[in-house]
Amino acid sequence: MGKEVENIARERGHDIVAKIDNEDDWKDFLNVTAKKGNVVIDFSMPEVAIENFKKCFDAGLPVVTGTTGWYNKKDKVFRMVAEKDAAFFYAPNFSMGVNIFFYINRKLAEVMNRVEGYKVTMREIHHIHKLDAPSGTAIKLAEDIVKKMSNLTGWSADKKNEKKIPIISVRKGEVTGIHEVKWQSEYDEIFLKHEAKNRKGFALGAVVAAEFLVNKKGVYTMDDMLNFDA
Repeated sequence: MGKEVENIARERGHDIVAKIDNEDDWKDFLNVTAKKGNVVIDFSMPEVAIENFKKCFDAGLPVVTGTTGWYNKKDKVFRMVAEKDAAFFYAPNFSMGVNIFFYINRKLAEVMNRVEGYKVTMREIHHIHKLDAPSGTAIKLAEDIVKKMSNLTGWSADKKNEKKIPIISVRKGEVTGIHEVKWQSEYDEIFLKHEAKNRKGFALGAVVAAEFLVNKKGVYTMDDMLNFDA
């Protein structure tokens, strides 16, 4: 993702002033380069993401992150944003197509809340290098459905709880990302699917988000940038 982000950023006329892969890179960046930057784009690992955010906020830099797996600590991150008067943009998926998919998913869930007889299941497929499961994208899809459905309480990685959406996670090959939402009744099924062809769409969305975040304060998502209702 770092290479794709760099390529897209340069195509759009931006300069890359630093690339950070280790602690030595951080030291050089914070001591020398940080003042030259306008925004940081983070695609790192869940276990280091929050510390990365803190370093950037301390340096007065806005952060755009596509890292997932830290969402159970959102409150902590949002407090840091407020305390540092910082700017933060997070998304489980920066693809424009996926965010249209999110919007359609929410609207369909609103309809299904008024219809009897349908049950929802989900499946996500990613490459073998992806560490978190379910994916952040799948979790958002599920949480958006739960918010609209009066008979659901959450999501689960199994099919044992009738009140929770089952999410099946598959890791194989070099699959960029496939997400499926299926509504089934005794009579028919409705099937929503998004399949990413490559990582360029994610990189473009992240760079556009960085452009959007410059000179802003607070927490933002793709819904804010695309002006979608929640």
